[in-house]
Amino acid sequence: MKKLLYTSLFIVALISPKANAQYQPKNASKEDLKKAQQWVDKTYKNLSQDEKLGQLFIVALYTNKGEDYINQVRNIVVNDKIGGLILMQDDAAREINLVNEFQQKSKVPLMIGMDAEWGIFQRIATAHKFPWAMTLGAIQDKNLVYQMSAKIAEDCHRMGINWDFAPVVDVNTNPNNPIIGNRSFGSEVSNVINSALSYSNGLQDNNILAAIKHFPGHGDTSTDSHLDLPVVSHNLDRLNSIELAPFKALMDKGIGGVMVAHLYVPSLESGKGIPASVSKNIITGLLKDKLGYKGLIITDALNMGAVANKYKPGELDALAFKAGNDIMLFSQGVSEGKKLIQKAIDTKEISQSRVEESVKKILLTKYFLGLTQYTPKNTENINADLNNDSHKTLVQNLYANALTLIKDDKKLLPISGKQIYYVPLEEAPYQTFANRLGSNVMIKKASEISTIPAGSTVIVGFHKDNSTAYKPYKVSAESKKVLSDLTKNQNVILNVFGSAYALKDIDISKVSTVLVSYENNDDSMNATADALNGKTKIWGKLPVLVNDQLKAGMGIDLNATSSMNTK
Repeated sequence: MKKLLYTSLFIVALISPKANAQYQPKNASKEDLKKAQQWVDKTYKNLSQDEKLGQLFIVALYTNKGEDYINQVRNIVVNDKIGGLILMQDDAAREINLVNEFQQKSKVPLMIGMDAEWGIFQRIATAHKFPWAMTLGAIQDKNLVYQMSAKIAEDCHRMGINWDFAPVVDVNTNPNNPIIGNRSFGSEVSNVINSALSYSNGLQDNNILAAIKHFPGHGDTSTDSHLDLPVVSHNLDRLNSIELAPFKALMDKGIGGVMVAHLYVPSLESGKGIPASVSKNIITGLLKDKLGYKGLIITDALNMGAVANKYKPGELDALAFKAGNDIMLFSQGVSEGKKLIQKAIDTKEISQSRVEESVKKILLTKYFLGLTQYTPKNTENINADLNNDSHKTLVQNLYANALTLIKDDKKLLPISGKQIYYVPLEEAPYQTFANRLGSNVMIKKASEISTIPAGSTVIVGFHKDNSTAYKPYKVSAESKKVLSDLTKNQNVILNVFGSAYALKDIDISKVSTVLVSYENNDDSMNATADALNGKTKIWGKLPVLVNDQLKAGMGIDLNATSSMNTK
């Protein structure tokens, strides 16, 4: 399997192996690079202008919108000769069959992308879910993050996907961020960089392109860019030290793609209300010229409200290309965009060499991803291949290593062999956790806490909704009261099956033991129960600043007391 290195300058003519292109395999010989450049030059030369412009566009493919919609995509692939597809919901086998069909109909192989931050599950419900980035940010052994993304790469290959639009490298400094939150590795720049580098290498070492996002930094926003245009109002010093820092660090490590966000950043763009995704100052001036990035630059989805509400389809695509993007993602107006780009070329607003630069970057990426020798994928056993014991074992190991012990004042852990009471709270399922804890645990409803003998050890589970990464993390007043009442007469172990931010306004001063599990699903609950029973080591660290008392990096190590070990 080829290992990729995304480096060096883009130069049309072959001058030297290292200066050949924006990325190349780590072990590529001079002859390999020469063949790659020859294929790119020959392919580019044989494309019509319309076909060249088509390479700049990626459109969405859903399988849950009916045959009329799929026929529309089919027509765009055939007639507009686009460069790629982004796979959306929801049927893996149907998507594979369509990708096979569309690849066969395309003169130039299609780049197939997906938002698979937490694996194929993000779009395909039958696949296995991997942890969110914030959970990964708590893990101290970043090789585990590498293992996860390598497994995601394996699943991508199984689907015919070449580009995972991940990882998110936004530094989440705003607990109220409605769209990043769990998708960020945390609030500390160094942790974001280390986690994201492991994630990116796990993809690219296994021949799946990565894309760090959302440039120039979406971590301190309070608006969902799917709905409206967020504003990042920090000065340049702050932007350089926080928001831009991960991008600058990772671009030097050979990341193949950068996705540009729909954000208004006044310190970087003087034009009032101009989103970064269509800002020449930000994309060409900062990302390409000042920071020297030579990989593929792609917009965030162009159907998002932050830009789709302000620009017409096609017009938006042309503005994005003029600003310096190589690829317009989730285009809503391919034919219109192509016409407007060509008009800008005809009026010398942009040059033909600008088209040549982007198209040759795209073609070379496709070459080194192996798309010149595309082999149709088989749909047989696809759901089992995307969700099996190999996924479960890895994922439970990840959750086990993320577990973060904030305090254990009365040394209540481990609980193995002790009589324990368990009070599940909040809105999400908990039975898997209760079953895994063991027969020595008695479940009590919130209305039954008065029947628990004084001085007992009680696990309180805050089980938050895990159905999407965007669900609110706040704990209800009723749950807070139950917790408070229990601390008066009981030894309480508070277990948070949700974001660490859930502790933001909870008084834990009288709670003996606090454990953060980050998510509420079967894998997380099983891993947590094993840790509470002493079967696995607890050594995760808080990835985010929660409040003045709970700071990033906090966490107590607790060794396992039995033979099982997930490190």
